[in-house]
Amino acid sequence: MAHSGFMISHDVILTFAGGLAAALALGFAAQRVGLSPIIGYLLAGIAVGPFTPGFVASRSVAEQFAEIGIMLLMFGVGLRFHFHELLAVWKTAVPGALVQSGVSTALAAVALHLMGWSWSSAFVIGMAISVASTVVLVRVLTEHSDLHTKTGHIAVGWVVVEDFLTIALLILLPMLAGASSDGGAGMGMAVLFSIAKVVACVVLVIVVGGRVIPWLLDRIVNTRSSELFTLAVLAIALGIAVGSALAFGVSMALGAFLAGLVVGRSEFAARAAGDALPMRDAFAVLFFVSVGMLFDPKHLVSEPLLILTVLAIVMVGKSLAAVAVVRAAGWRWSVAWSVGASLGQIGEFTFILGGVARGLGLIDDRAWHTLVAVAMISIALNPALYRWCRTLGKPVLAEPGALGAHEGARDGRCIVIGHGPVGGHVVRALQAQSLPVMVVEMNLATVRSLVKQGIPAVYGDATRYETLAEAGLDQASSLIISSDMPDPGEVVRLAKARRPDLRVMARCAHLREITHLRALGAEVVIVGEGEVAVSLTEAVLHANGADAEIVEAARASLRATIARSSDGLPAATVSH
Repeated sequence: MAHSGFMISHDVILTFAGGLAAALALGFAAQRVGLSPIIGYLLAGIAVGPFTPGFVASRSVAEQFAEIGIMLLMFGVGLRFHFHELLAVWKTAVPGALVQSGVSTALAAVALHLMGWSWSSAFVIGMAISVASTVVLVRVLTEHSDLHTKTGHIAVGWVVVEDFLTIALLILLPMLAGASSDGGAGMGMAVLFSIAKVVACVVLVIVVGGRVIPWLLDRIVNTRSSELFTLAVLAIALGIAVGSALAFGVSMALGAFLAGLVVGRSEFAARAAGDALPMRDAFAVLFFVSVGMLFDPKHLVSEPLLILTVLAIVMVGKSLAAVAVVRAAGWRWSVAWSVGASLGQIGEFTFILGGVARGLGLIDDRAWHTLVAVAMISIALNPALYRWCRTLGKPVLAEPGALGAHEGARDGRCIVIGHGPVGGHVVRALQAQSLPVMVVEMNLATVRSLVKQGIPAVYGDATRYETLAEAGLDQASSLIISSDMPDPGEVVRLAKARRPDLRVMARCAHLREITHLRALGAEVVIVGEGEVAVSLTEAVLHANGADAEIVEAARASLRATIARSSDGLPAATVSH
């Protein structure tokens, strides 16, 4: 028994380590040649899978990791599901997603049925390919600085609706499988019973969880333990997912989505995304690896017509349907083509839907291999498709009925990190100039106080990219680090990596930090040691009767010395 237990543990370790190592190597290689890292993760799964020679990971262990990955992925979707963003473009995104999903599902169902597939299998494949990958879409939009344009808003709102449709489809698939197994007997009662259970689950999580979860996280925050907060968020995500499945019979993906929705509506959203979701990324990688393990590369040779047919529906049919809807809504051709191209791919939700359908016996291995092949090809080709469609006209940020008007993607906000004595003065000075301000603060009581005063504030760790994104990094004109942070360089690195044009002003404690912060891109560095030296020098000279000219010369000389101490990189300090 002990030996058997060791072998199970050995399989888990080998699968976890081998899968991550292969994903790292091939994900890095894919990134280097300009492809999405997801392609590398899928190739890593093929490399460690049973259809290729060499090391073979445990499929059962990988699938268990993948289940966790799916739950954390759906938790992340719920966490960033903002109804206000959807409402801003709902007249285009909601009907657009519904029409495009219906068109792509119908095209696939008809085409595959003509190729000899059953209507049920063809319909399921059509549903699976109707949902674009949020990960790929956001990456493509970000690379072209379109994420916070109207093109980006429409596309993101569109996939949010598709994500919601995915949740609905995850509920419908077991019903469809039940109808297939019993010939449709009792289908009406089964549907009503399933809907009742889903409604009960949603009400319980949203209403009860909406009160209990923020209360619990508030108590956890008061412990000032980052480990406990991370554990609390993960326990909430996985606990509600598993509890929903056990108590109501709904999918764990739906439960995880609802958990993310509750946390995302609270003041803990930014910190939850920053502290807990890095683990989501690791398990999401293993999810893609597990998908690749189930793919037989020989399918590319044995079923080229099938793959090309489904690929054409994804990259041409879906895109043209989106173009038509966006254009019909009154947007210019440039916006329509860009939105359509961004949606011409499939990814993680296709795998989730396909995996559930495969487990229910609604599709076979042939259909599964087709979905994986089409996803890999569409993800690889989508950036090129998007670049080409953008050449048809620069994306225009116009409102329907006001074509030609331009809306800037940035509002000039100043992000202030920390609201202590220094940060408070900075915020008041900015507000006196009528400049928009957003405060990032790790003290929850301070955040609540600022919000009551009408000052926008985000609770979270500024060394996490998700927190900076929540604060509006893409819309900001400058970032000011006013708090005495242990690692201000990490904030500068994250901000400048995303926004090289961003003006960064940083505070640090020691002279030795000047060079590092300047090298990372901080334009202004305020050094605590330098300011103390300047202030003490001025005080000593004044106390000994020195005149103003001597004091000014000493101040200038000391600042020059501080600048030279930074190994040739100019340091900036200011006096209070």
